[in-house]
Amino acid sequence: MRPEKVIRFGGSISAAVFVNEIETDGGKKSIRNVRLQRRYRNSDGEWKTSDSLTLGDLPVAIEVLRLAMRHVAACESAVESSD
Repeated sequence: MRPEKVIRFGGSISAAVFVNEIETDGGKKSIRNVRLQRRYRNSDGEWKTSDSLTLGDLPVAIEVLRLAMRHVAACESAVESSD
């Protein structure tokens, strides 16, 4: 499944927003989930991903999550407006 949106800030930290369709009593509903990850190169020079963050990663992660929250909130607001 491809993300709806990927938000990068500071290079190594990213948040991917995924949309999942669920069935409810009122019909289908879209639920958005956010995956936060850090990319880095290992000692062999290969790119790897991790969900573990260092102290230096935290300010960037906070900003990435803030931007992801704005995106998700805007999408949910647009859906509520159209109902």
